Amino acid sequence: MKILCIGHAAYDITLKLKSYPIENKKIRLQEKTIECGGGPAATGAYLLSKWKVPTSFSGVIGKDYYGEKVKKELLSVNVDLKYLQESTDIYTTCSYILANLENGSRTILTNKDPNNKLKDMKIEEDFDYLLIDGDEYETSLAYLKNHSCISMIDAGKCTKEVITLAGMVNYLVCSNDFAREYTGLPLDYNDLDSIKKVYDRLAIDFKNQTIVITLESLGSFTKINNEYKLVPAIKVKAVDSTGAGDIYHASLLYFISHGYDLLDAMELANITSGISVLRVGGRYSIPSLEEVINYVR
Repeated sequence: MKILCIGHAAYDITLKLKSYPIENKKIRLQEKTIECGGGPAATGAYLLSKWKVPTSFSGVIGKDYYGEKVKKELLSVNVDLKYLQESTDIYTTCSYILANLENGSRTILTNKDPNNKLKDMKIEEDFDYLLIDGDEYETSLAYLKNHSCISMIDAGKCTKEVITLAGMVNYLVCSNDFAREYTGLPLDYNDLDSIKKVYDRLAIDFKNQTIVITLESLGSFTKINNEYKLVPAIKVKAVDSTGAGDIYHASLLYFISHGYDLLDAMELANITSGISVLRVGGRYSIPSLEEVINYVR
């Protein structure tokens, strides 16, 4: 079994704060800055390869300091980088994350080169599974058109490119923000009927897709055999939620690819992402597969 991840790669610099900073004030940090790679598809590739699945990543980085750090980190878990482009014409995307340790929230400032995208990337190799985040639209579109495999999109942003790709994959796993913006309907975590209405509206346009809506601390939602299913998140005190969504998508694909039914895969993905928010730093927070299985036991 082989998995291909196509999309965004970045480098994250996380500042650990005891409260959100006040504007126009000097703040002396008491704890060490956390630095590691980021980006939905790149993080997905990292998790899958860390969990011993042969995984390739296709995306673009600058031929610079941060790009080298991203590359080295992916190679450390044996991600295949034959489809990674390194360019001297762009700078590697860098995100500065303010992690509020008091309530687990994070504020992200991302600096992305407007020309940061794959150029003339042709992937002729066949893979069994595909994970995309919509960031590399043309490469993702070409692969979906020319190859037959089980595919999943991490639909975080409601752009026309993501919407097009979402209509071509097997699994549309979308954020609540995507669901709200696409449907134009309110989605209230305290009102299960509102979640059902949003799901039903998505199901009209994406009738050929298995749809999962991620609901952060509430869990994730789907419909199986005409029954709505809310799979609760595990109850933890979040320290840093950076990368939790990326970790959810990658682990969901892992469990689906290993024969778990959708409901069990969603529960295990909830556990994986739930464990991750107990630690600071997207890549550093990825639990081992053994940790997840031991939690279930």
